[in-house]
Amino acid sequence: MEKVRLAISPCPNDTFMFHALVHGLVDCEGLAFEIEYHDIEELNRGAIAGEVDMSKVSCAVLPAITKEYSLLDSGAALGRGNGPLLVQRKGFQGALKRVAVPGEYTTANALVSGLFPLIDERVPMLFSEIAEAVERGDFDGGVLIHEGRFVYERRNLELVADLGVEWERMTDLPLPLGGIVVRKSLGADLKSKVERILRRSIEYAFAHPMASRDYVKQHARELEDDVIDKHIALFVNDFSLSLGPDGRRAISYLTGEIYE
Repeated sequence: MEKVRLAISPCPNDTFMFHALVHGLVDCEGLAFEIEYHDIEELNRGAIAGEVDMSKVSCAVLPAITKEYSLLDSGAALGRGNGPLLVQRKGFQGALKRVAVPGEYTTANALVSGLFPLIDERVPMLFSEIAEAVERGDFDGGVLIHEGRFVYERRNLELVADLGVEWERMTDLPLPLGGIVVRKSLGADLKSKVERILRRSIEYAFAHPMASRDYVKQHARELEDDVIDKHIALFVNDFSLSLGPDGRRAISYLTGEIYE
């Protein structure tokens, strides 16, 4: 049995999509997947270093890995109304100068750089620590992704801008946050095979939306069912099954490269 080393995020959208694949609930065509779970910035850096066969990555990092990896048509986190949120402490006065971002190579960081060029300092840190750091006063503001965008109002934080709304206003395109890549050296046949398997896994997830709940909760940072449901509904959609022309145009616009 051929083995594929696969690295994904522990966030609900990834575990929801990959549940059936990981647990052999769909035809894996003779492939066995060795699964690793990493923060998105670790995934980006791992792909830059060429460490795994197949990985979730931020769309913003694609130009840096295009010689080694191909983007799959399935598995993307891409859509409308799904943007990272720029927040600050409630009542903060003055311009945002020092902002925490969830990694140097993330799409969130690229959006802040493009949409808010007057922010002087963007400090990468683990995404799950940003809200607390901003609330504590360590930063003027912070960019929240994953589950953090659904629960920030529980803290002493307020919204400055929805980066997805700003992106859509500027481009009229859906926002491409992340995608799945496979190492080119593994060959076109294996790429086609893993693409088929992943699409089957996502189709299974849509058909059996609660089947993955225990698996999702094993890895999620926020365990409330309503937060998990909102997360999955926002980030897993028709673009996850296939990028389609709009999805590819959005990624090309973000990266400045053409994705067939």
